[in-house]
Amino acid sequence: MTDQWPIFKAKVPEWLIILSIFAVLLSSVLLFALSTADGTAAAGYYGATASDIQFSLLMFYAAVASFAVVERRFFARVVTKDYLLICIILEILIAYWCYHTREIWLIFALRFLQGIVNCGLTSISLNLLFSRLKSEHAKETGYTIFYGMILCVSPVTALFSVPIVENFEYNVVYKAIIFCFLPSAMLLFCIMNRVHVLRKTPLYKIDWMSFVLFATMLVLIAYVLVYGQQYDWLDDSSILFSVFAILFLFLVSIARQRTLKRPAVDLSVFRSRNFVIGIVFLVILYVIRGAFSLTSSYFINILGMDSLHANEIMIFNIGGVIVGSVIAIRFLIRQKHLRVLWIMGFIFLFVFFLWMCQLFATEAGTGNFYLPLFMQGVGAGMVMSPIVMFIMSSVPEKLSQSASSVGIFVRFSTFSLSLAFINFYQLYFKGKYNDDLRSSLTLLDFNLPDRLKMYQAVLSSRGMPHDEAGKAAIGLLNKAVQKQTFLQFCVSYYEWIAVLCLLSIILIALQPVISRTVINLRNKQPAAAGF
Repeated sequence: MTDQWPIFKAKVPEWLIILSIFAVLLSSVLLFALSTADGTAAAGYYGATASDIQFSLLMFYAAVASFAVVERRFFARVVTKDYLLICIILEILIAYWCYHTREIWLIFALRFLQGIVNCGLTSISLNLLFSRLKSEHAKETGYTIFYGMILCVSPVTALFSVPIVENFEYNVVYKAIIFCFLPSAMLLFCIMNRVHVLRKTPLYKIDWMSFVLFATMLVLIAYVLVYGQQYDWLDDSSILFSVFAILFLFLVSIARQRTLKRPAVDLSVFRSRNFVIGIVFLVILYVIRGAFSLTSSYFINILGMDSLHANEIMIFNIGGVIVGSVIAIRFLIRQKHLRVLWIMGFIFLFVFFLWMCQLFATEAGTGNFYLPLFMQGVGAGMVMSPIVMFIMSSVPEKLSQSASSVGIFVRFSTFSLSLAFINFYQLYFKGKYNDDLRSSLTLLDFNLPDRLKMYQAVLSSRGMPHDEAGKAAIGLLNKAVQKQTFLQFCVSYYEWIAVLCLLSIILIALQPVISRTVINLRNKQPAAAGF
């Protein structure tokens, strides 16, 4: 803060300041996964496919990741209170527009705009939070809290949106998010003074071209990874064109950043060995984290839970994230045994995936999953923010913004890649296990006719006509086969992820430099776009 006035009005109690900041930050986080909180309902409302709903999520993500390279210039130039008002007005207008449209292509554009505005809101909230944390390690604490919220975003958003979707049309979730933003943002606006939280800088020579290049490249990456499987990858001309365009934009961006006097992303960050190590583990973590979504799919598709019940169970995972984040903060403040922290976190994740391989079944009690979900949350909370802060601490202060931007691009690309992995391997395993199961049913299972007759008898006993019961029995058998193939896919994929966790533990054990790196963000400004 460069002004003589305090950021907040003198008579406002500290608890109200913290509450208002967290309320705005939580509303911002809710927006991230809002379009995918109930993918089936969203697809039905817009007449879209599951891939379209995933792409709408990545449009938001691409906007956050690309706008982060220029957002800080706006924040530093505009009075913080005015910047907050601008962001809130734009966020409400965009959400209201989303409420009134059923065109999926327009939702794509609006979600991108939401991402840009949300980047500003997150930046405001985090910097205000840092101003209230008086300890020596305020930024470490603030970012651990923020990344803990990010880890909880999917279940929290689902708990917020699913009751609305079950009782109203899907678009009402956007009206609900307006009523989340409005009171919290107006409260924060009313208790602030008109000051600059960051040192005021002129608003000129903004590198808009970098933003355009990065945004276009990230949107194309999302398009290829989401729709590639659906369009048979390089056999489709649009996918092939997008791949060439990504390569071209990447080379142009690299060449351009190397020639600029003040590049948006200084490529010299890659000269730091520790930075590269951190990026590698960030990629691994996001692939591992992406696999966790299969657990929710298992609850809904195999155990037959509704979305609300499936996400209520995730409260145990949220509790684990809180515990893991608290442990991470203690290690970060003490600046000791960071390698032990990482190893412990990945061990928790390793045990979770192996445990889930044993628990996956067509019938299971929900109580069996409470402890594994808690362990997964603890592991994720222990490694998420420490890895990001390790990356930031691996470069000099002048390169911190560039390191943060690279980290955001990597997180976006790996998150998109994890979605593509799941889509690809699910289709692969579905074909493989379908063939195996059907072969065993036709060639080895001589009791198949008896099984069909049993299904038919059960349906007939419940009042279904005999001929219709025969057709329905075949449908029940196919459904049972589909459940088995999905279970086999989940088990196989989680076994691979468990191996990846084990390899990560070995790699961390071989890198003593992790414990030697001092985590210090005091004079560094990581981008607030932590998504």
